Amino acid sequence: MADSSLVFTVEKTCPLCGEVTRVTKAKSRLVVIKTDWDFCTHYRDFNPYYYVPWVCEKCGYAADEKHFSAAMPTSHKKTIGDFLKRRHVEFKYSLERYMPDVVAAYKLAIFYEEMVHSSMAYRASLYLKLAWIYRIAEDTENERIYLIRAAESYEKSIYTERYPLGDLTDSMVMYLLGAMNYEMGDVEKATQYISRMVNDNGLRLSNPKLMDKIKDLWTELREKRAEEQAKLAKKNAAGVAKLDAALEKRVKK
Repeated sequence: MADSSLVFTVEKTCPLCGEVTRVTKAKSRLVVIKTDWDFCTHYRDFNPYYYVPWVCEKCGYAADEKHFSAAMPTSHKKTIGDFLKRRHVEFKYSLERYMPDVVAAYKLAIFYEEMVHSSMAYRASLYLKLAWIYRIAEDTENERIYLIRAAESYEKSIYTERYPLGDLTDSMVMYLLGAMNYEMGDVEKATQYISRMVNDNGLRLSNPKLMDKIKDLWTELREKRAEEQAKLAKKNAAGVAKLDAALEKRVKK
């Protein structure tokens, strides 16, 4: 749910059916509380990620603002159009969205992009934002499901797609892979990604803000690894002490 003073209705032409539909946009006056390692930003009393997918109330097509506002490739229009001719997708417009409609909007957008085999990076971005939706709702099970899908898609993208993709660079994706794995608790895999970039002098010059994030996460990872190693050493020491005590007890007998 959102404060209605932070959202407003605009009319847009659907790139699939050509009809005019209402969509909701968020205003820019938002108060940031914190930002997670994978760029999930938490706002005070509002979640703009609820309104990322736009859904045509006439035909049911869904996409983010950039793709909804752009001309759709003819082949994509035919594939999705043929599918929707055989089905009725009902999605009623509402200025404010609640969790069930938010999830439905994301899943519609993801479904259409999977149908036309769009960019792996774009699909990954939708998976990631849906993971954020679940994170903020404290649904850790579904958050993890979509973080895994995002990570898998970004990994495929790195090896199969040519970067940059718009403003997205391969370095940003590598950082995101490290951050997502850290959010999922996989310190080892996160370290593998971040360690490849932490001493990249070219990146330090071309994108100093990203390098700052990389260094901060690298420090966090080193501290976490030290904590885990200390815990393991303590556990091993306790096990050795227990074994020594048992042996000593047997010798005394």
